[in-house]
Amino acid sequence: MTTTPASESVQTFPPSEDFAADAVATAEKYETAAADRLGYWAEQARSVLSWDKDFSETLDWSDAPFAKWFVGGELNASYNAVDRHVEAGNGDRVAIHFEGEPGDTRTITYADLKDDVARAANAFESLGVTKGDRVAIYMPMIPEAIVTMLACARIGAIHSVVFGGFSSDALRSRVDDAEAKLVVTADGSYRRGKPSPLKPNVDSALAKPGHTVEHVVVVQRNGESVDIEEGRDLWWHELVAEQSTEHAYVPHDSEHPLFILYTSGTTGKPKGILHTTGGYLTQTAVTHRDSFDLKPEQDIYWCTADVGWVTGHSYIVYGPLVNGATQVVYEGTPDSPHKGRLWELVQKYKVTQFYTAPTLIRTCMKWGREIPDQYDLSSLRVLGTVGEAINPEAWLWFREVIGANNGPGNAPKEHPAPIVDTWWQTETGAHMIAPLPGVTATKPGAAQTPVPGIEVGVVDELGEPLGNGQAGLLVIKEPWPAMLRGIYGNPERYKETYWSRFGNLYFAGDGARYDDDGDIWLMGRVDDVMNVSGHRLSTTEIESALVAHEAVAEAAVVGAKDATTGEAVVAFVILRGNHEGDDKDALELQLRAHVGKEIGPIAKPRNVLVVPELPKTRSGKIMRRLLKDVANGNEVGDASTLADPSVMIQIAEDMRAKHGASA
Repeated sequence: MTTTPASESVQTFPPSEDFAADAVATAEKYETAAADRLGYWAEQARSVLSWDKDFSETLDWSDAPFAKWFVGGELNASYNAVDRHVEAGNGDRVAIHFEGEPGDTRTITYADLKDDVARAANAFESLGVTKGDRVAIYMPMIPEAIVTMLACARIGAIHSVVFGGFSSDALRSRVDDAEAKLVVTADGSYRRGKPSPLKPNVDSALAKPGHTVEHVVVVQRNGESVDIEEGRDLWWHELVAEQSTEHAYVPHDSEHPLFILYTSGTTGKPKGILHTTGGYLTQTAVTHRDSFDLKPEQDIYWCTADVGWVTGHSYIVYGPLVNGATQVVYEGTPDSPHKGRLWELVQKYKVTQFYTAPTLIRTCMKWGREIPDQYDLSSLRVLGTVGEAINPEAWLWFREVIGANNGPGNAPKEHPAPIVDTWWQTETGAHMIAPLPGVTATKPGAAQTPVPGIEVGVVDELGEPLGNGQAGLLVIKEPWPAMLRGIYGNPERYKETYWSRFGNLYFAGDGARYDDDGDIWLMGRVDDVMNVSGHRLSTTEIESALVAHEAVAEAAVVGAKDATTGEAVVAFVILRGNHEGDDKDALELQLRAHVGKEIGPIAKPRNVLVVPELPKTRSGKIMRRLLKDVANGNEVGDASTLADPSVMIQIAEDMRAKHGASA
């Protein structure tokens, strides 16, 4: 069974003539990179970064799979992100428009940011933090998190940001693996109008002896009472405020470690993805500029991610600031204090680039277009998606409702904002597959084509290349600047995890396919590709089919053990508001038939369960492993990272009531 869409049946959206004529990145970039890939990256590195010492070799791949990029070069990430913009006369340019969930705001210029980072760097050094030390950051989405990351980079300390939604046990495991010397945290944050604690989790994480932490620095954010341990804990406002705004940065080798970021999950030994300085900064800055058509002197950029994930590292902190961008940083949730909060902020700051997750887009679809239609979103000129493959229906809704919004009462834009659907990973560090908005005729749901200078492929189980119209495994064929340099402290695990399957090819863990035009469509994680009666079925594809039904706002699909077929499809769906009163039994039959029609009878879900909500982390990631537990009738695993752990209790009860304990 082939599931690749026929080229002629997929609508495409070329850029408008005006957008293409003024685009930052043109088709020439593909040609230049194809003619001399390493020469292309060398030119990019020198154009987007300031080097204290030029590099002598672009790539050393002699110790593959351990790469060295821009060998011999020296630079400082903090200087590139802050100081040089001030030196260039742009100190008054706004770096960050901060919007707190309660409505408090801060406007931070590049000159302000330079002073803040210098103070923090001096403060950390006063606590004995030096080059090579590890610093754990467990913070909400507030400017101090960004300042801390940049201060570490300035010193040469290696930061390890731990998502603020993780448990104390998850924090401790990461602190121990990195042997962190310092933890920077906050008393707490706000969550849908209520205080949400962080410092108590740090106290719990460090309660047992054996850790390496010497100090904990605490930002006062929500004013909740917290315990301060004498000799260990210090208030940010008391320690940092008294420091000098002068701090002489030190150049670091291009391959000096910049950060460790642990992959999500709270069971088993954490996997610390290690990124270094020169190559990572080059590719994040280049892709941020090109993918979003960035014009820093006039644009207002907003990425809705959290700094606890790689998207926040690459496309909130390093990429935008290296490019001298002005951006919005928002602390809160998209529905607090109301469901129009995102669009209210787009209107308020006249945001020009909006980068978010398909999960959030589908949530907004569920709430209805009447909410964004109340706001003037005409400033938006580029939209982006990240985190998972986006289904075509959500893509089209994003384009037509958000990208074409011309303000209340006005006709839609003649040329809606182009959508940049980006594929990349924590491990890749930066965009790997994404359209160029001024060049590519985009397709709803397709990742499309590698960015200039990147070489990917789709191969079969033996590593043999596949052609148009064929589905297989996504691989990266050549080393790339922002690639991970290993798993922290475990080089063998790095080789085994990413390079053992095909030897000289990096295996991304994702399934993919070429359509008849040679564009790439992502099929989800390989462990999300089910084998039903010998047929490989993509969970992403089935989810897309379900969401294409008029009654469905969002869907998550997992494979469950089945005595007859090996695996069976189990679907969990959220209904759109105007269908919440529908007969659930009849609707489940309709949805099974709908999937059968859209994909084929083999893809029909064995079970469809209508649920009020899906289990999501605070960043919006659907935790499909928990749904898999329910589908298999197992005890539900650790739900501590969910935004609302009670969701899983309800889903498990509903599944037992509807389909039995062994469903």
